[in-house]
Amino acid sequence: MRRISAALAVIGLSALTLVGCASATPSEASCDHAVDTSGVLDTVTVSGAVGTPDLVLSAPVYVDHTVGKDETVGTGLRVTSDAQDVQFTITITSGSTGQKILTSGTQVMSVSKWREAYAGFAQLMTCATEGSRIVGAIPASDLAPQAAQGWGLSGTDSIVVALDLQKVYPAAADGVPQYNDRRGMPSVVLAPDGRPGIIVPDTAPPADLAVEVLKKGDGPVVGDTDNIRINYTGLTWGSHEAFDSTWEKGASAAVTLDSVVPGFAQALKGQTVGSQILVVIPPALGYGDKASASIPAGSTLVFVIDVLGIDTPATQ
Repeated sequence: MRRISAALAVIGLSALTLVGCASATPSEASCDHAVDTSGVLDTVTVSGAVGTPDLVLSAPVYVDHTVGKDETVGTGLRVTSDAQDVQFTITITSGSTGQKILTSGTQVMSVSKWREAYAGFAQLMTCATEGSRIVGAIPASDLAPQAAQGWGLSGTDSIVVALDLQKVYPAAADGVPQYNDRRGMPSVVLAPDGRPGIIVPDTAPPADLAVEVLKKGDGPVVGDTDNIRINYTGLTWGSHEAFDSTWEKGASAAVTLDSVVPGFAQALKGQTVGSQILVVIPPALGYGDKASASIPAGSTLVFVIDVLGIDTPATQ
């Protein structure tokens, strides 16, 4: 079986990963799948348990644009933005020979990063819901040249895929806004896409850890050993520029409570998925009297954290 070019991704026993970005952001009101109106997918039979889809072709499949249909419609969150992270298992078969090319689980990755090298994958997931099984046909033209070549595709060749969309994350915290009236705390303003802006007051910072829940999510509670999927922006008290931000990097982050500074961990522990948190961390619960990269020694840290979800290991 052929594998994707190492220049784009690594497929092994672990996961399929990509880099890149794009900007398409379909609104839920206008959500439309890549739909098969030709009946070409009627020659494709999909079977297998969730996470292990299998494909059988009764005739060769050739398409000049990506087409798809839902074999199963999930009831989870819908993909309405390329900024959303997704996790899925995919089986890929040659449209001309019916030979299986690969079956792989993926790491958590935004739709935009899939779209850069695998536009057909992104088209199939756009407007789909978590828990869906999608079957589709993708022409070589809807794949990056290196991906198509790595799978032995050229000219009018196509691939046929079965995709189990196992996890869909919100692009930003989607919980219920909460009322906070603690004096001396930073203010947070949100851009339309959920990106936070932080305004730090010209006063002394709180001496102790200070945590405010700005939005309260109704998802699972963060546990001690969870891989927590978050977006965050961090700056130091008195600074007007972020020293770190997943929003600027264009990719969310997965953290565990033992991988972050104590104040960050204490702020996250017990929070629910979908929540947005404002936390002010005194030096003793941050980096103390040691500098860290662009953070001066003795800094009070300010973070806005969106709890997007809890990661599960990629399907092998």
